[in-house]
Amino acid sequence: MQITERAVGGDVMVLDVKGKITLGEGDELLKDKVNSLVNQGHKKILLNLADVPYLDSAGLGEVVRAYTTVSRKGGSLKLLNLTKRITDLLSITKLLTVFDTFDSESEAVQSYSASAKV
Repeated sequence: MQITERAVGGDVMVLDVKGKITLGEGDELLKDKVNSLVNQGHKKILLNLADVPYLDSAGLGEVVRAYTTVSRKGGSLKLLNLTKRITDLLSITKLLTVFDTFDSESEAVQSYSASAKV
């Protein structure tokens, strides 16, 4: 698994994830990347899962843990470009109601500034 980070709209960090997020394959990498960003003071993190073909229970747990880590620091983690498989998994586990999910990167980035004004 690979993670590429890029800043969008000034203060939104987009993590482009490529590959499977599974036990021992991507879960630790995701954890380290999110912890690193949060420790650097980034509070708006967008996980782009367009190139993630598979997510197992450990990977799902890691996405939830990342969400919790960012939220505890007063930030917001949102999901972008979910595949049908990941959408189904989040739906079955009732986690689809927890995450803000987007199909468009521009909408996702705009949502951060919209929620900040509320």
